[in-house]
Amino acid sequence: MRPLTEEETHVMLEKIAKYIGENLQLLVDRPCGTYCFRPHNDCMYCVSENILKLTVNISGNKLLSLRTCFGKFTKTHKFHLHITVLDYLAPYAKGFGVAAKSTQDCRKVDPMVIVVFHQADIGEYISHEETMT
Repeated sequence: MRPLTEEETHVMLEKIAKYIGENLQLLVDRPCGTYCFRPHNDCMYCVSENILKLTVNISGNKLLSLRTCFGKFTKTHKFHLHITVLDYLAPYAKGFGVAAKSTQDCRKVDPMVIVVFHQADIGEYISHEETMT
């Protein structure tokens, strides 16, 4: 498996950082070892360095999967996260959204309407609580 290109790394880390922010470093440098991202068959995997060393002996066409798939790159070079990554991102994720409409308006709208427009962590909410409307 090849390492990521600079463009792929930037796009992928930018997407993951939207959900976990500065905790991105904690995702890579865990107490159980260092992890790295590697593409294989249009999917992106987060693999420990120990397992990555073991896969050197397996040819690319014989390797089916490698740990948990984090996402994949589209043909337009955008990165889409898979649902399989939720267990990995949840411990580092930002918390909740700020409602874009009042509670009264939210009760009256169609069930298919989106009423959250900003994701924030609890620290951001507490520090800006008095200025939020």
